[in-house]
Amino acid sequence: MERTRRAICLSLAILALGSGALWARPPKVAVFIPGVRAGNAIYDGLASGVEKAVAGTPGASLKILEAGFNQAEWEEKLTSLVASDDFDFVVTSNPSMPELCAKVGSSFPGQKFICLDGYLKGNRNIYTALYNQVEQGYVTGYLAGLVTASSMPGANKEKKVGFLIAQHYPVMDKIIAPGFERGLRAADPGISVDQRVLGNFYDAAKAAELAKSMIGSGCDVILPICGGANEGVYKAAAAAGTYVVVFDGDDFARAPKAILGCTVLHQAELARAKVEAAFAGKLPFGTADVVSMKDGYIEFLDRSPTYLANVPGDIRAKMSELLAGIRGGKVVLAAPQL
Repeated sequence: MERTRRAICLSLAILALGSGALWARPPKVAVFIPGVRAGNAIYDGLASGVEKAVAGTPGASLKILEAGFNQAEWEEKLTSLVASDDFDFVVTSNPSMPELCAKVGSSFPGQKFICLDGYLKGNRNIYTALYNQVEQGYVTGYLAGLVTASSMPGANKEKKVGFLIAQHYPVMDKIIAPGFERGLRAADPGISVDQRVLGNFYDAAKAAELAKSMIGSGCDVILPICGGANEGVYKAAAAAGTYVVVFDGDDFARAPKAILGCTVLHQAELARAKVEAAFAGKLPFGTADVVSMKDGYIEFLDRSPTYLANVPGDIRAKMSELLAGIRGGKVVLAAPQL
């Protein structure tokens, strides 16, 4: 009964907002972070974007829940959050979250979920927006490929690149990894990949050991996608005089001699836009969008002083040509259906 009453109030509020009148009852929002906010650009951007949307809506309220690294606890914590019957929208971000929201939401049919960095169509209570990480992986891979095939001081003759991931999941296996490998091979078809799995998103010491092993096997560039554990890869590469390319954060300052390029997701902007659309009753729940470089939500930081200083001009010229093609729509790297 309470959930029905709340849904009616929210509908009235949306109508009021659309007419320029005051809200009947300001919306309540929860951010569910499947991990921790500190040190994670994606989750910090998620929280920051929702905070801005809430701050711009008089009377709106926000709760942020950090669920921690133990994935076995996420379902219980999300269920507890939703069962409080206190939130109009639950906003989250992770490729695994749409399915988890659908599972939890089946017991709470009035709850609306906004899931970023994930993809699920057809559930009338869930909206998802997936970053086109084929583009993101391709651009990162192309830079790594150009570097390993170059005569830069830290590059060797092996033409071998390391790829360290936290774990396997559909977006990684079907979108990110294929995009990365396509970018590598576009730079040089003879490049080989040493892929390893860390097993979590936080063990920087283990990540450093794996990075050292990769470097010892001939890898002169490594792409780590393992959250806070990336720090271990940065330190190992810096100590060895080899290189790192970064997938989803502006981490140049963490290892300015080792990190050559960073691709970022403008998560804060996307989160703010989608929550504001939900407040206005204009977010199409039940649908799934794919956002891209052309939309402005994915960006390679080609104007960074560190990138300009560390990457030779001939490589930057090739990167500029690729980026212009993607941003202008001439190079199309479609994300497959999951």
